[in-house]
Amino acid sequence: MIKIDRMLMIGSAGVNVGKTELACAILRKLSRHHDIAAIKVTAVGDKDGQCPRGGEGCGVCSSLEGNFAITQETDRRSNKDTSRLLSAGASRVYWLRILKTHLEEGASALIETLGVNTTCICESNSLRRVVEPGLFFLARSENSKPWKDSARQVQRYADRIVTARESTFDLDLNRIELVGGEWKLREEAAAIILAGGGSRRMETDKRMLPVGGRPLIAGICEQLRDSFDEVLVSANDAGRLAFLGLRIIPDRVPGQGPLMGIASSLQASSHELNFVVACDIPHVEIRYVRRMLSEATETGADIVVPITGERQYEPLFAVYRKSALEAINKVLSSGGRKIADTFALCKVKCVELDVDLVNLNTIAEYEDFRSDLGSQM
Repeated sequence: MIKIDRMLMIGSAGVNVGKTELACAILRKLSRHHDIAAIKVTAVGDKDGQCPRGGEGCGVCSSLEGNFAITQETDRRSNKDTSRLLSAGASRVYWLRILKTHLEEGASALIETLGVNTTCICESNSLRRVVEPGLFFLARSENSKPWKDSARQVQRYADRIVTARESTFDLDLNRIELVGGEWKLREEAAAIILAGGGSRRMETDKRMLPVGGRPLIAGICEQLRDSFDEVLVSANDAGRLAFLGLRIIPDRVPGQGPLMGIASSLQASSHELNFVVACDIPHVEIRYVRRMLSEATETGADIVVPITGERQYEPLFAVYRKSALEAINKVLSSGGRKIADTFALCKVKCVELDVDLVNLNTIAEYEDFRSDLGSQM
């Protein structure tokens, strides 16, 4: 998989669902202050097959020489999608025609054409199979027909499924930002970092263990800042964590474990949806977190919690709605301390944990993590 953090990729559930219009709307908003290139991708099964862009008899794909071709758009005045992208503010626009059997080859050539430091918007479903962009949206219409195969194949990768209603979208474009040339999407939610444990198994303050030249907890905060409206830290020693520049939430009653930390932070949060993560999880897969937030929105669940095949819950890497607070307080007031005890008292949605989730509970686990991290650099 080719990783391109400076790419925003937009796919579509079907035809005429507003994919290009969404790309143009983003360009109109951000291209005044940022240099953004744009790419239209047409992937075909073979050179003699029907072109998904122009239909039977179009000829543009049957005339493809080689496995792919990259051409630059210069006409701003036509009704072609590439012209619309150029007119909307893209600094350069390219059309990539490519055989589906050579997607990776074409993606590599595209990067060489653009330059590795180029911020871009790319319209494609198929390219998502070989490219991991900074953000991936899937556009659909309000009355969408069954999704096309290419969309179903990449649906699980979507950071957001965007619904078009006439000429508008159910996505607040103000939440899309460019930070250092990389695409960020701020969620209308809070992130809560649980950092109040005693680190007994680690036998040192795990929050301050150096990872990549900075304290572990600082790295977690950095991963979350650009993706959430609010980041809170649950801890009882605010002075020691003041360097984070974040709001520190003490437990209402100290010494009652992470459930009290969750309760205190949910009460302090200004958002209905809250992602809770333990401070010993050094890498947060934001795309997976967004899937949990979407599940909470779509199902109305009070808690969305990952679960492994062995029915093991991960309640310290989960989404909690403020409505869960009543059940949590009820368990605490009865002397309970287990997070799972709240599950029977509210609506819970379990989702399969299909990403690597590393917990650093011991020095040995920490050293193994640092060793793996060093081998990847």
